[in-house]
Amino acid sequence: MRIGFKLIAEAYSPGDIVGQAVAAEEAGFDFVEVSDHFHPWVSEHEHSGFAFSMLAAIAVRTSAIELATGVTCPFLRYHPAIVAQAAATTALLSDGRFTLGLGAGERLNEHVVGRGWPAVATRHEMLRESLEIIRLLWSGGYHSYDGKHLRLEDARVFDLPAEPPRIAVAAGGSDAAELAARYGDALFATEPSADLVTAYRQAGGDGPRYAEVPLAWADSVEAAAESARRLFRFGVTGWKVQAELPNPVNFDAATELVTAAHMAEQFGCGPDVKRHVEVASQFADAGFDRLALINAGPDMEGFFDFARTDLLPVLREL
Repeated sequence: MRIGFKLIAEAYSPGDIVGQAVAAEEAGFDFVEVSDHFHPWVSEHEHSGFAFSMLAAIAVRTSAIELATGVTCPFLRYHPAIVAQAAATTALLSDGRFTLGLGAGERLNEHVVGRGWPAVATRHEMLRESLEIIRLLWSGGYHSYDGKHLRLEDARVFDLPAEPPRIAVAAGGSDAAELAARYGDALFATEPSADLVTAYRQAGGDGPRYAEVPLAWADSVEAAAESARRLFRFGVTGWKVQAELPNPVNFDAATELVTAAHMAEQFGCGPDVKRHVEVASQFADAGFDRLALINAGPDMEGFFDFARTDLLPVLREL
């Protein structure tokens, strides 16, 4: 079991995100993953730095911790050729420590370029074509591609690492899990679903299985749950909502009735190691072996001290 830390780029400035990655390495985490957003989720969030710039800064400020996007949509706001170039450069700057997390995206971030928001089946087709284009460009040389949705014309990524980055594909259902198995190197999920892992494995997937574990550390359950409500209440809406709403004001409306008690039901809240292990165990029991801890609590420095001394040693035994 490898334990990572989720960098919440919507809630903290780019400088804070880089500092948290350094602190995560010092605390003993195995990897960090950063969200790749254009907009934040809710009005309490006041940030949304460019993921690949932050990853570059993290790469030169750290020496051993692995890095990942969690996750990048490669086909609307970006073109997959640009993602292929950005990922290759990040892999070089980090000496091979980078994993490219890819997914079918959220309207929140992708609508900003004015190309519309396709239906989910179309987005999965576009994700598959993106994966093919990225793999093609990472093979070296000049390439063109003429797909149903995406095109590539006489393109080459010149700076390539000796080994291409691992690609982790996000899945919320069996179709996406099969896509991860066929075109990716790893699975990425946010729910403790054994069915996702089973679908991934039955489709031939044998790589790492990444998942995000929700927690909020504080001296009291009440303070932790209220911080989780303020920073992460959008997470209780589920992906069918998260993928479709266009702006923070819409998420504010959708989560108006979410309470701190609702958050405590899903998050490990407070100072009790046993509660955090209980939540993390759901993901381990479902078959995930790369757990990225989200801390939606109010005290990041205190959380890293808690993780170093109390939490990480126990989670590694799951």
